[in-house]
Order: sequence, then structure tokens, then C-alpha cells
Amino acid sequence: MTIETCAPAAMPGERLSELRPESGRDRSRSEFRRGLLASLPVTAGFTPFALVLGAQAAQKGLSAVETPLMTGLNFAGGSEFAAIGLWTSPPHLLLIAAVTLMVNSRHLLMGAALAPFLKSLPKRRVLPALFLMCDESWAMALADAKARGTFSLAHYLGVALPMWLAWIAFTTLGAMVGPVLGNVETLGFDMAFPAIFLVLLRGMWTTFRAARPWLVSLAVAASGHLLAPGAWTVAAGALAGLLTAWLWAAPNRKEAAA
Repeated sequence: MTIETCAPAAMPGERLSELRPESGRDRSRSEFRRGLLASLPVTAGFTPFALVLGAQAAQKGLSAVETPLMTGLNFAGGSEFAAIGLWTSPPHLLLIAAVTLMVNSRHLLMGAALAPFLKSLPKRRVLPALFLMCDESWAMALADAKARGTFSLAHYLGVALPMWLAWIAFTTLGAMVGPVLGNVETLGFDMAFPAIFLVLLRGMWTTFRAARPWLVSLAVAASGHLLAPGAWTVAAGALAGLLTAWLWAAPNRKEAAA
């Protein structure tokens, strides 16, 4: 006597593809779509900010070709606004490079926060993907990794890649229409960036105790801006928040060691 095994018969109206286990490629596509859908509101939110940057770049003399080169290769709005603010004719390249490095130094802390979730992934895939990391995609990827207990590279790319492409496209559009619109800050577009970060912080909020380093970072950066405005306040706020989190975590480390 022989025993035959067969796949369960499909119910009426049920597709055979739904009976097969999801392949790795199908899972990656599903994760990419999930990230893409999650990124749409944030991408739409920073579109006005990109238009403002492109318009300001055009007012400083950058062309519609030079602007996307800057925003695509750097992809960090804070440092790009700082660079445009310092842009002169001829530009002080060393000063602009130093300020850009200072503002973008926060990416070291952002990468360190993601590092525990990236250990099991091949570096040849992770490192190129991290080129697309910005504040928004980092916050969304970190929140998703903490919620699911694992880092989905496909989900991260679904979040980060559309943001990168939209940033390039709309800064270019801003550079093209900026001379026609004049000073676009009078339209209130510059409020888009703070609004996005408030939404991201709300999504990462757990308790007031856990948010204390954020408040210290905010206080240091805001005080520095009032006393001596400059790009250094971004790095100072980030370092102050990191030091605060480390100091307040010290008692927990001692208890764990005991």
C-alpha cells in the first residue's frame, strides 16, 4: 500500500498562489511596499522644505543641475541649508566643508543606534543602503526594528529610496521655479521641517523619563542658537542628549552588573 501526499485543494475562488509559502523575493517586495506606503506622508511633508532649499540655492547662483548634485550626493537637509547660508562668490569651501561635517556628525550617533539591528546583515548590502539614511528614514527604520524585533532592509529601502528621489526632484523644482516665486519663506514653507520632526518624535515617544535626553538636547541647541547662532548648535545638542542618556543609564548599568 502506498501513501500519497498532495497539496490541499484550492477552495472555490482561492488562488493557487495564496497556498504556496511566501518566497524570499515575495517577502522582500511586500516589505518594500510596506515601507513605501509608510514613507508617503513624511515624503509629502518635507516637499515644501525641499522647494525652499532649491529656491534658496537658485538665489545663491546654483543652477538646476548643481542643486540636485548637492542634494543627491549629500542628502542631509540641515547641512545643505547651512551650506547655502554660507555660500558666497567665490565660496569658502573649507568653511562650508567643516560646517557640513559638523552638522552631519549626528549620523554617527544615528548609525550607532541602528548597529545592534544590523549585525546579522551582510555589509555589502547594508553599507550602500545607509547612504540613503536621513533623519526621517532613520527614525522610521529604528521604530520599526524595535517594534518587530528585527531590521528589515527591504522595508528600510522602501522608506528611504522614495525620500531620496523626492528630495532630489523637489529641490530641483525649487531651483527652477525659485527665481519666479521670490522669497518662498514668506509663504510659511519653512515650517514643514519642524512639523515633520514633531510627528516623528510623537511616534517614538514612550515615557517622559525616556524623553529627558531629548529635552536636554533641545535646551542646549536652543540656548546655543540664541547666544551664538550657527551650525555648531546641532552637534552640541546631539552630544548633550547623548551624554545625558549615558549618565542617566549609569545606575541601571551598575544594577545589571551587580
